[in-house]
Amino acid sequence: MSKPLKQIHLAAHFPGVNNTTVWSDPAAGSHIEFSSFTHFAKTAERAKFDFLFLAEGLRLREQGGKIYDLDVVGRPDTFTILAALAAVTEHLGLTGTINSTFNEPYEVARQFASLDHLSGGRAAWNVVTSWDAFTGENFRRGGFLPQEERYSRAKEFLATANELFDSWRGDEILADQATGTFLSDAKAGSFVHQGPQFDIHGQFNVPRSPQGRPVIFQAGESDEGREFAASAADAIFSRYATLEAGQAFYTDVKSRLAKYGRAPGDLLILPAASFVIGDTDEEAEEIAHQVRRQQVSGATALKHLEFVWNRDLSSYDPEGPLPEVDPLVSEEHISRGRAQVRMYRDPIAIAREWRELAEANKWSIRDLVINTGNRQSFVGSAATVARTINEFVQADVSDGFILVPHITPGGLDVFADTVVPLLQEQGVYRTEYEGTTLRDHLGLAHPDQRRAERAAS
Repeated sequence: MSKPLKQIHLAAHFPGVNNTTVWSDPAAGSHIEFSSFTHFAKTAERAKFDFLFLAEGLRLREQGGKIYDLDVVGRPDTFTILAALAAVTEHLGLTGTINSTFNEPYEVARQFASLDHLSGGRAAWNVVTSWDAFTGENFRRGGFLPQEERYSRAKEFLATANELFDSWRGDEILADQATGTFLSDAKAGSFVHQGPQFDIHGQFNVPRSPQGRPVIFQAGESDEGREFAASAADAIFSRYATLEAGQAFYTDVKSRLAKYGRAPGDLLILPAASFVIGDTDEEAEEIAHQVRRQQVSGATALKHLEFVWNRDLSSYDPEGPLPEVDPLVSEEHISRGRAQVRMYRDPIAIAREWRELAEANKWSIRDLVINTGNRQSFVGSAATVARTINEFVQADVSDGFILVPHITPGGLDVFADTVVPLLQEQGVYRTEYEGTTLRDHLGLAHPDQRRAERAAS
């Protein structure tokens, strides 16, 4: 007997603050003007997506002591954008990346509870940590935390925020005009938290919101990150969008849930996925090749190589061979605050591997970066892309995908207009929203329901 078809979850990542975005393309628009966010959000809602996702950077990127402006630089505050989008959308979930290393639980809980009220229950929080002292310089405390301490703080941060969300039951507001009684319980919102990271007590001043708590996302792929997601997250933002790697990640993370008393459906796995769609598969491949060359200019290729070499390579020809000099291994890095610094932990070995690849394929520096960097996840005609996405979800590569177009704000339009109808025809994607909250869209239980079930068992 075959298992029932899984329903596909789709979301949209507003591009920018990354190297996927081709901001120099004539079709590209602003990454700051509200009209861009509105266009993007309305397209996602028209396509019946679960949510819109915003990443956030807490400091401008630098390289060699200079602003790194080959990618998009800077963006307005996440909460401001999402609150504004709540007013121009009705169903779309609103997910924001908010750091647990340089914020405080009370402030973040208050902002998310407010957003959940303003949106009618559509708020979600992507809980991330910050690993570098470079970002910490923008904050009063400065410094940074080692990886194990970052996750300890993140776990306690989330637990503390949940205590604040749960400090209101939801039935305290009477607002009885006849008697003049507003609250049935004068202690509503009372909380006490004492722990290694936070020692706070008082009264939380935002009543219980429609979802009880925001939907919780987590984006770490380390063992600590996977364990954190299995214990506390509703969804995990994965980078594994290929068949074999995705299945391995899916199996690993889902297998960790049982120890926390959770079922496989309690945590959704949603990789980021880029796409290129053409009238035919051949046309899409040609477009994808052009897009990769837009994403990786000669200057970008040299800067990318500097992530590994940890040297100024500006004198090298990006259309020429790789440097013969070895990377400089040092605690001080030319690319401060960039995630790639952590990706290439053995730069000597990476350089050796890249030289072998370049020699075997007769690649220049730019060719190497184009062919070893992030590639489009789904390339083909609308029919090919729809079929591949469905095959991946049914094969437990993921529960859906967070789509990252390379053009802002109109890059999502072609997917909404051509791929979504095909998924709907296959019966694996909604034709209408069936609920009002983001938890409804994702098929996640309300926290109060879970709490009642645990109390009854």
